[in-house]
Amino acid sequence: MKKFRKAFAAIETLAAQTEWSDAVTLVRPEHAGARGFWPEGFRAAGVYAGIKNKRRDVAVIVSDRPASAAAVFTKNLCAAAPVDVSKNHLDCSPATMRAIVCNSGNANAATGQKGLEDARSMAAKTAAVLSLQPEEILVASTGVIGVPLPADKIIDALDDVPEQLQQGSCFDAAEAIMTTDTFPKFFALDVSLSTGTVRISGIAKGSGMICPDMATMLSFLVTDAAVEPAFLQSMLNSATARSFNAITVDGDTSTNDMVAVMAGGHGPEITPGSVDAETFYTALLELMTFLAKLIVIDGEGATKLVEIRVHGASDDRDAEAAARTVANSNLVKTAIHGEDANWGRIIGALGRSGARFEQEDLAVSFDDLTILRPGFISDFSEEEAAGILSKTSYTITISLGNGPGTAVMWTCDLSKEYVDINGSYRT
Repeated sequence: MKKFRKAFAAIETLAAQTEWSDAVTLVRPEHAGARGFWPEGFRAAGVYAGIKNKRRDVAVIVSDRPASAAAVFTKNLCAAAPVDVSKNHLDCSPATMRAIVCNSGNANAATGQKGLEDARSMAAKTAAVLSLQPEEILVASTGVIGVPLPADKIIDALDDVPEQLQQGSCFDAAEAIMTTDTFPKFFALDVSLSTGTVRISGIAKGSGMICPDMATMLSFLVTDAAVEPAFLQSMLNSATARSFNAITVDGDTSTNDMVAVMAGGHGPEITPGSVDAETFYTALLELMTFLAKLIVIDGEGATKLVEIRVHGASDDRDAEAAARTVANSNLVKTAIHGEDANWGRIIGALGRSGARFEQEDLAVSFDDLTILRPGFISDFSEEEAAGILSKTSYTITISLGNGPGTAVMWTCDLSKEYVDINGSYRT
């Protein structure tokens, strides 16, 4: 497990920093293989297709029975072929699915009619090797845009999936969906309900081209709970808005984003309006937020995870606009990288965010250190600020006034390495 050492370290560190609800029990990374990672009824595999050198690049997650399914997709008008195919499959079915297939290394985006045919062929071959129907398969791709998908390689590799499916480990599947990620991202929670325990497990990928609405990011979640599809979709929509749509690395929204969840129904039923539904939703949100933060931590060239908290806004929409603009500001992000307490860059971003406020009311803090007080009073200790900014994780809190609006986003710094990575992405 040496190659997953970085993943274990990142996951353990973030898990220790996270406030979890009382109903959840963490499935520790080191137990993801030994004790079992996937909920009852689910198995997964990651296989080599040769799209990328020396790494798995096709993942499959399969349910042993028709599972309630829900998904959220990119809002980019140049959506990739697998996005269109997956939307069609969800529309054509009674919102039940049996499997997800995903390749990395090639986005199958901007590939025209041939791209659609290739995405359909991925679904058809996955269905064939698993004795399912193509419409029961969600399809995803991630990687370089505008390059024809090497569909033949993927079709051949899918023959290896049935014998490699496993319930215990998530490592192969999590590795197979990576692109510029430096470590696989995965986690699972056991959730105590009034009628028993359910598990929610998830994997994710993302490192660059990360900005709401989502990014070049994918996340696949499964649970053994029994959840009606429409209610599952409602919970996913809400949780996505507060997790994957609340992160940014570089302000770009991709063509391939997808968050999908399947509920297999082996465990207790989750009904709308119940206490168990609230408990389950809280755990789902916590897991999705955890995976979203792992994406920011692994942002291309990133060295810091920074939480942007805004309060005192006229309403939540203004708060979100303010938080998003600050989180996406290249000048703020470079100041974060340079460990420079340059609050002028923050108020500059706030002023163009579209949020309504009186500039004399602004206040800014780094963790518990007040940097700016209302009336443009700034008399903080540069030494204390330097100590906070040198940390790998901290919070910037912004007050816009006395209104009820609040918002939270997570961002990272912008470094020279980000330019190096993206300046040679295709080569």
